[in-house]
Amino acid sequence: MQPKQNTTTSCPLCSSKAPLFYQQNDRCFFQCSTCFGIFLDEKLRLHSSKEIERYQLHKNDVEDLNYQKFVAPITTAIQRDFTTTDKGLDFGAGTGPVISKVLEDNSFQIVQYDPFFHKHPNLLKTTYNYIACCEVMEHFYHPKKEFKLLKQLLKPNGKLYCMTVLFDDTIDFQDWYYKNDPTHVFIYHQKTIQWIKENIGFSKVTIEYRLITFSD
Repeated sequence: MQPKQNTTTSCPLCSSKAPLFYQQNDRCFFQCSTCFGIFLDEKLRLHSSKEIERYQLHKNDVEDLNYQKFVAPITTAIQRDFTTTDKGLDFGAGTGPVISKVLEDNSFQIVQYDPFFHKHPNLLKTTYNYIACCEVMEHFYHPKKEFKLLKQLLKPNGKLYCMTVLFDDTIDFQDWYYKNDPTHVFIYHQKTIQWIKENIGFSKVTIEYRLITFSD
């Protein structure tokens, strides 16, 4: 990486001015002055082949009870809010679609979409009562486009359940583990979540630690 970087760039979520926020070695992030999203310099994004290799390193065994416990905030919420007659989408299901496994074991109807591992574009031509998006939104190169799509995929009164780690001002970004994954290209602040709710057109959003629920 060149020692000098642009001091500002355009936010991929809201298109506002984003000053340089953090730079060290091969990591360079900007933070938007409007939506407060923090994003990796686009020049540092992995090539898609390297990105796939990174995801394939994940040992995501759907039978692993600890893995099932990790996604429990989403699977528990879906089973609370919906029934087995409702239809769901596991968006960004990855190499180990554990959310689908847990829900299917409980007789829920859910299909998997992932741009690398479950590439079924026809699934993006219909609508769903609920969408699960677990540890996916931080990988969005074009978050505004992706959230608009997710909103369009929801039926009336549907819900989008996301899990990610939000940044806040108590966190020392330099020492924060979450930024170190090279596939984490867009990091969200609570204010970013509110911006998405208000500008993408969701009626409500709730934040419960890692679980973020957008309502149509």
